[in-house]
Amino acid sequence: MSSHVMLTHQTRYRYDRPVFLGPQTIRLRPSGTARTPVRSYALRVDPAACKQSWHQDGFGNHVAEVVFAERVTHFDITVRLEADLTPRNPFDFTLASAARRWMPPAGFSTTLREEGAPAQYQQQVLQQQQQACVAELSQQVPTGLLACQSQFYSAEELAELALYRETPPAGPHLHAFLTDWVEKAPRDTLDMLVALNRALAARIGYQLRLEPGVWTPEETLARGVGSCRDSAWLMIALLRHLGFAARFVSGYLIQSSQTAEGEEALTCDLHAWAEAFLPGAGWVGFDTTSGLLTAHGHLPLAATPAPEQAAPVTGLLDQCKATFDVSMQTDRLVMPDSV
Repeated sequence: MSSHVMLTHQTRYRYDRPVFLGPQTIRLRPSGTARTPVRSYALRVDPAACKQSWHQDGFGNHVAEVVFAERVTHFDITVRLEADLTPRNPFDFTLASAARRWMPPAGFSTTLREEGAPAQYQQQVLQQQQQACVAELSQQVPTGLLACQSQFYSAEELAELALYRETPPAGPHLHAFLTDWVEKAPRDTLDMLVALNRALAARIGYQLRLEPGVWTPEETLARGVGSCRDSAWLMIALLRHLGFAARFVSGYLIQSSQTAEGEEALTCDLHAWAEAFLPGAGWVGFDTTSGLLTAHGHLPLAATPAPEQAAPVTGLLDQCKATFDVSMQTDRLVMPDSV
């Protein structure tokens, strides 16, 4: 059976009166570095009387900017793409030797939020720890593990990944989870990350949330449920507290399912997951909803330090009553060699 699929994704906005739309930013184009090959791609916007331009944002994502000169009563976005979903091994990478063993950052407990500790003091402690790590690296410690997670990163990488290592103070639920995890976590880096991802998938029940926004890691842990974006943001917070550079990814998830008649069907949804930067491997994806590493069915659209920077569509419009609906159709393509 062919592994090539055609996805048609339509987003339709309707307004109760003619409105002026501010510039609209669309993040619905797969990354050029996606491991799943995208054979063709097209974006269509309606009304067609608009100015459309493409650029890459500061994080390397492909972004379309759309500007309407006149009032509109609707705004439609249609994406059509062909992707090759040939199965691949998500573990097909090799970590750098220095990154294969993991240890908690130095002074780990002091960087977590203590009851009543002022945020300014917490940030100062974290900055001091990072400066100490850079100093250790600059002295080229010859053997053994450094007492901080920056053992994984060179001084240059520390600077490049700074935005992906920013760690807000942990609340009591996050603090308790981290304290418990550090005590029992495997010291093999990949084993630890796989186990952490599975632990979150088991701990946080999946909940479809249509309202905008992302819950804080503290709220997601307290509730014990969350959307894919909530659990992904929680994973990112945990990774950063443990010393890893991590980022938020929004994208398509295409997967097979069975109909009530037992036939195979393809489904596609907008999804979110976390990625950690691992020397030797680069950015590695962790799907906290399934507890698995990202694979051929994950097509990243935007990767950013924070969730709000990865929203599929953003922009301003006049005050009005607006409705929208989304549809996705995924079909297998018959390739010449499979006829």
